[in-house]
Amino acid sequence: MIKGRNIAAAIVLTLSVLAGSMPASAAEYAIDTSHSAIQFKVRHMGISSVTGHFSVFDGTLAFDSEEMKAGSVDVRIDTASIDTDDEKRDEHLRAADFFDVAEYPEMRFESTGVEVRGDELAVSGNLTIRGVTRPVVLEAEFNGRIVDPWGNTRVGFEASTTINRTDFGLTWNKLLETGGLVVGEDVKITLTIEAIEQKSETAPAS
Repeated sequence: MIKGRNIAAAIVLTLSVLAGSMPASAAEYAIDTSHSAIQFKVRHMGISSVTGHFSVFDGTLAFDSEEMKAGSVDVRIDTASIDTDDEKRDEHLRAADFFDVAEYPEMRFESTGVEVRGDELAVSGNLTIRGVTRPVVLEAEFNGRIVDPWGNTRVGFEASTTINRTDFGLTWNKLLETGGLVVGEDVKITLTIEAIEQKSETAPAS
């Protein structure tokens, strides 16, 4: 189970053809959770939208700016950390009608490949929610690589995808008198990621 911001499970956001592999040329980065966000939006009663985010996530990424296809993606998010600025609604979302966080404490995305489309990237992978796994594609953009005032190398990404929540067992709803639904089925997910390169430690001389 993920606990607090120092979770044992990681969000590994990287661009790769083979999931789980890190090429020798790729650098390892740690997600800077203070400057990253995982957000979502869903229609409410067909006339407005509810937005929210997951506040607990963490992890690393492998990335080579010279070879965008090199790397892998493995994302883990604490489902109990859902926040829509309404505690009563959040409690319902954590309950069995939706995420059932007691039974399924985390969501996960594992990459299966990447396609470079000009300045954009299409990262394919498997998304697991409530124990149900479905293929999805993240439309991603590399925002750049810089060195901050403290000498740390940072990279930035933005990515998004839209899923049908009923595909993952999130089927709760109510029918309106007009025939519409209280909660829309399509959910847009947006990730804003900033990460810091990890300096390799040199083994001490024997």
